Amino acid sequence: MLYELLYGLHSYFSPLNVFRYITFRTALAALTSLIISLIIAPPLIRWLKRISMTQQIRDDGPKSHYSKAGTPTMGGIIILAAITISMLLWGNFTNVYIWVVLVSLLGFGAIGFVDDYLKAVKKNPKGLRAWYKFGAQLLLAFVIGIFLYANPRDPYNTVLSIPFFKKWLFDLGMFYIPFSVFVIVGASNAVNLTDGIDGLAIGLVAVATIANVALVYVSGHAQFARYLQVLYLPGIGELTVFCGAMLGAALGFLWFNSYPAEVFMGDVGSLGLGGALGTLAVVTKHEIVLVVVGGIFVIETISVVLQVASFKLTGKRIFKMAPLHHHFELKGWQEPKVIVRFWIIGIVLALFSLASLKLR
Repeated sequence: MLYELLYGLHSYFSPLNVFRYITFRTALAALTSLIISLIIAPPLIRWLKRISMTQQIRDDGPKSHYSKAGTPTMGGIIILAAITISMLLWGNFTNVYIWVVLVSLLGFGAIGFVDDYLKAVKKNPKGLRAWYKFGAQLLLAFVIGIFLYANPRDPYNTVLSIPFFKKWLFDLGMFYIPFSVFVIVGASNAVNLTDGIDGLAIGLVAVATIANVALVYVSGHAQFARYLQVLYLPGIGELTVFCGAMLGAALGFLWFNSYPAEVFMGDVGSLGLGGALGTLAVVTKHEIVLVVVGGIFVIETISVVLQVASFKLTGKRIFKMAPLHHHFELKGWQEPKVIVRFWIIGIVLALFSLASLKLR
């Protein structure tokens, strides 16, 4: 890893000592993943077009989406590659938490890759069978939950922290494992459901990641954690570098995914990013804050649940179409208006989540 090489030479060249600072490496990770995304995206998009790895458009969706047929999908490969390469350069791989979030990112991304492959190449509109897909997600999240539960380095490995209340800590014991599975799998699928119009999901991921940069850094900094009355988790601060890499990759991909999109991220990107966000929340004990940070993701998921439940119980639909962003499209909102307004709400929710650091 480049970080270890450069920092290892600081005794011979003192300016290299700057690489020990997490904030410096976070900035480098963000810039590196951004540049990598911008470089590899154009040739990958051309290649995906050439092999006909294109999006299948729903027949019952908004008519404005019909023109998107033929747009390359599986662009999430760009995001995952940019994050991984950036972390290989600037991450400290002696830190176990870096391995945990990378396993989550790439593991959920691999599940999404199989689903995308079956849809685009095998022309199977349903992709990976639901139980296989959901079962693989549960298994991966369960492995992560078991590891975190048994992690001797975490003094709060079974604790649930309630935001805005500094002394509200609940020890869930063994129940923390299924709880962590619920958070990780839920976050992964929530981002996946939100990824329905150009730039919406990746823009919201970028907003959530910016909030996570602050949340993770504070949790891993003893003095800041003590001042703000949050749980101090030794070693967690290194995940700030991962957040930087994810932010840079998200912004780089948004360059090509913004309206009108040149490429879609597909399940390989949405499931991978959602799994990473969920894992970050579990590792840093900000599971409930994640509900606020990713409020739009939560609302989109609830809209689908309510729509399905209402139709099965009463035969009637609550929304014109679910997830919620399609409802507003069918009400006459232009796609860019839906995207920007959802981003604005996401930014407000992210700011509100950061307020939880001080209001304790």
